[in-house]
Amino acid sequence: MADPAAAGAGTGRQNVTFPSNGSQAHGYLALPPSGRGPGLLVVQEWWGLTDHIAGMVDRFAAEGFLALAPDLYGGVTTHDRAEAAELLKRLPVEGAVRDLRGAVDFLLGHSALVGDAIAVVGFCMGGGFALRLAALEGDRVAAVVPFYGLPREPGYDYRGLTAHVLGHFAEHDHGLPPETVDEAAILIGEATDRRPEIHFYPAGHAFMNEENPLGSYDPLQAEVAWRRTLSFLRGHLG
Repeated sequence: MADPAAAGAGTGRQNVTFPSNGSQAHGYLALPPSGRGPGLLVVQEWWGLTDHIAGMVDRFAAEGFLALAPDLYGGVTTHDRAEAAELLKRLPVEGAVRDLRGAVDFLLGHSALVGDAIAVVGFCMGGGFALRLAALEGDRVAAVVPFYGLPREPGYDYRGLTAHVLGHFAEHDHGLPPETVDEAAILIGEATDRRPEIHFYPAGHAFMNEENPLGSYDPLQAEVAWRRTLSFLRGHLG
């Protein structure tokens, strides 16, 4: 996790602690109205575990999922691009992956879980981590939904990924052009028996983020992506 002293723009939303790599990690957990449901991991953007990410957890829980967002920055949030870039730079990839794998263990062992596998949804930075986690966790992740994010390594090795893949990307994303997304989809298809379902939206990066830190929030496209995501998750988690 990032050092909270590294930047101090705000504090994240935390209400649960779980074991991770011999230590403790933190996150925001929400239960469905019924008290039990399929497990869903929500992976943050580079802004941290903000109200937007906690709000997504609450929305998924309201739709019947046992939803958890691990706090990869140890309580720090920001809406400043320079601070977000610094937080991301300071985030050790392997440490973040360990926290995410600990979160998978936590959800799979939770008394409110229905089923024996979970799904992972990630936004921007979190989209890359979501795909990375699915490749590492194999059959324990049944579905993965990256929003405008991919692993940073060119030619990432997706062997081990057995999850169904639904990707949401923006046509006007200067940092992640469609051809890069297409290349990743080909790599996934070559490394696995999965053919990713990829959608491009007439919008900019972070079009789902209603806090609108980049000025690119698009409520219409966000609603389309939301409905597709719910249908996809219900189809593969039951």
